[in-house]
Parts: sequence; structure tokens; C-alpha cells
Amino acid sequence: MIYSLWLTVIGVISYLIGSINWALIISRFKHSDIRKMGSGNPGTLNMSRNFGFKFGLLTFFLDVFKGAIPTLIAFFVFGEEKFVGSEFYIRDFSLYLCGLCVVLGHIYPIYFKFKGGKGIASTIGVFLVAESVHGIGWAAVAVMAIVAAAVFIYLTEFGAMGSFIAITPPAVSGSIRLFLDYGTGSGHMVNGTTIAFHIVCNMLIFAICFFTWFAHRKNIERMLAGDEHPTSFKGMVVKAKAKKLQQKNDAKNSDKTIEN
Repeated sequence: MIYSLWLTVIGVISYLIGSINWALIISRFKHSDIRKMGSGNPGTLNMSRNFGFKFGLLTFFLDVFKGAIPTLIAFFVFGEEKFVGSEFYIRDFSLYLCGLCVVLGHIYPIYFKFKGGKGIASTIGVFLVAESVHGIGWAAVAVMAIVAAAVFIYLTEFGAMGSFIAITPPAVSGSIRLFLDYGTGSGHMVNGTTIAFHIVCNMLIFAICFFTWFAHRKNIERMLAGDEHPTSFKGMVVKAKAKKLQQKNDAKNSDKTIEN
């Protein structure tokens, strides 16, 4: 019973942390509202398109940490404790429960009338932690998925599809790892309770992916229609360099005016 209480508490806290929208906060510091710019999505790619690659990258890392930190804390809270009558570690369950709560908070934030972003960066943070705490081999899957997504977006300019590439492999590897840890060949005592938690954990992984994919439903429709917004990292870098050069020229011209 006490475990249920603690899981509920950290789940609610994870949701509230997930509801913090860094893209919106950063855009307001720049006296703008990212929800009224570009695609209207308060997330990494739209921030990059409208404020430059640096602010997009800042938003990405803040959202990744937003998913990673609550998930990491949830993992260590329960230590080596197992659910009563089973061989299933509570920490493995809490990983994905809190991960789902963070992602739901990002997509449906209570602070912003339940209208938020699409949850990809926070999901990356969740899966990165979920795999990393189980060993470097599993962590490599998550890292390679992120790299593959970045390369795909750079080469094709399809941001939404790249987002799916970033989260799907670690979701699949997480499900495989759970089977290896708790399946019939794991060496654990496999009883009905252990199997039940095994199934529920897989459902949590599926739910995380489902809600992020569902949040991208309009992007999927535009991709199928050939009208998806391009995400050009090359263009962002060129634009940033041009802006920096313009600022230097403006500063030089200003100094010349003062001298005259």
C-alpha cells in the first residue's frame, strides 16, 4: 500500500514538472509567444526556426532534462525493493510510470490550459535514462537513435519523422530488455504477479510512444500530403552566421558614426 502512495506522489510531481514549457518561457523572455509563430508548436524545432539554432538547442536540452531528472529520481527512490509476491523491481515500473507522467505534462500542461508541445525531447530524456541505468549497451541504443534522428533531419529536413526515429528504437529495446529481465528465460521466478507488472510496463512504454505520435497527427497528415514544414539545420546555421556578420557590420558602422 505504501508503494502505491509513493508511486502516486512521484507520478503527480513528474506531471507537474512535465507541465513546465521551456519553449514558451524562453520566447517570453524574448518578448514573443512561440505559440503564435511558425507552426505554433512550443518545441525545439519551432524554436530553432524562429529564434535560431542556439535557442532551439537550449530548449531541446532543457526538455530532455525535464524528462530525464524525474525518471532518474524515480528509479533510485525504490532501490532493490520488489512488488510483494513478485520478482518485479518497483524501480523498473516507476521509470516508465513517471516517464509517462512527464510526457503527459508536456503535451497536456496544467499551467497552460492543457495545450503544450509534442513531447519528443522529454521522451528522449525518459528513454535515455531508462536504458542508461541498465548498462552501457542499452544506453548506446538510445544515443544511436538520437544521432540517427539528427542525421536524418539534417539530410531530409523532415523533422517529425526524425523525431519518431529518436524515440522508437529505445522504446523497442526497453520492451526487449524487460522480456530478458522478467521473461520465461530470465532466471526469475515467473508468477502471475510478475507477468502482470511485465505487461503493464510494456503498456506504459507503448502509451509514451502513442501520445507523442498522437501529438504529431497533423504532421503525419502533412507528410502524407507533401505539405510538411521543412526543418533545415543547414539553413539555420547559415542564417545564424549571416545574423552574426550583420551585427558585426552594424557595430562597425556605429563606431564610425560616433568617430565622425
